Amino acid sequence: MVDTIEARLAAAGVTLPAAAAPAANYVPFMQTGTLLFTAGQLPLVGGKLLATGLLGRDLDTAAGKEAAKACAINILAQVKAATGDLEKIVRVVKITVFVASTPDFTEQHLVANGASDFLATVLGERGKHARSAVGTVSLPLNAPVEIEAIVEIA
Repeated sequence: MVDTIEARLAAAGVTLPAAAAPAANYVPFMQTGTLLFTAGQLPLVGGKLLATGLLGRDLDTAAGKEAAKACAINILAQVKAATGDLEKIVRVVKITVFVASTPDFTEQHLVANGASDFLATVLGERGKHARSAVGTVSLPLNAPVEIEAIVEIA
């Protein structure tokens, strides 16, 4: 069996959705040189938010990790829309994870692991990245997590 990103996604039971269209006056991704920057991706599944609300009040860390994983899936959908082929990924350079949370919630880094672990699983060494996990008071549409990525492509 050929070990490709698409095969690893299938083995993980993941089918990439169609890349989400921008909701305002911006583009979903932008390439400069070999770097591809994605717009922030929400945890959309089937066109709807997987969850809403604040971590530490409405959602626990486990639910936040699932939301972060959904964001990472949507990042890969954007990369595929931009490049046509996930094998063009050289590496994920950095992700920035925004976590809508209460002031006393301090597990943003654990929520971010939902995305980081998923990317490492399906991309292998190419999925290891630098990362920031940032708590914020709110996100668009009351989403619990939003993630943007910088990806080096061939």
